[in-house]
Amino acid sequence: MFDLRSCAPSRRRITASSRASRKPGILLDAPPLPPDTPRGEFVLAPPYALQCAGRWAEAAQAWDQLGCPFEAALALARSGDGALVGQSIERFEELGAHAAAARSRAALRSLGLPQPRGPRPATRAHPAGLTNRQAEVLDLLREGLSDAEIAERLVLSRRTVEHHVAAILGKLGVGSRREAARSAVGNAGPSGT
Repeated sequence: MFDLRSCAPSRRRITASSRASRKPGILLDAPPLPPDTPRGEFVLAPPYALQCAGRWAEAAQAWDQLGCPFEAALALARSGDGALVGQSIERFEELGAHAAAARSRAALRSLGLPQPRGPRPATRAHPAGLTNRQAEVLDLLREGLSDAEIAERLVLSRRTVEHHVAAILGKLGVGSRREAARSAVGNAGPSGT
């Protein structure tokens, strides 16, 4: 495996010229290859080598270990495996790379597989990622209403309200309704309350 730390501290200049534009070359500093590197062969960084070998999930893990989440998602997206491409969509959405997520959705469609729907614009706009309905339920939690009272006010079943409350707790990362109501002070929903 190629380790940059094994390279000598001295650097050499590499000149690259653009024949198409006839502009002067660009000077780059690059470490020399270790002496035992075979000449005439390409040396690939481990994540790239894994991708070339078709080991997409391992390549994504390697990118994650290097702190490169976008490249990890790209490796998953390029795999052609429906489950891995689906994971790439989630990762792209978390990163805010909506165009890349759309390409992964198109790849799933071309494979004849269902694609996960991304969050709606209102949900993406909410600071805690809550849907409009969840923001309404959160507002009513702040008022101290029970599930039954919230259900009556919003004309929902009590069970539906329970699902909304569980989703709110998960998205806010809290363990109780009271904590959700307290943490919601700075997380006003679309209603502005």
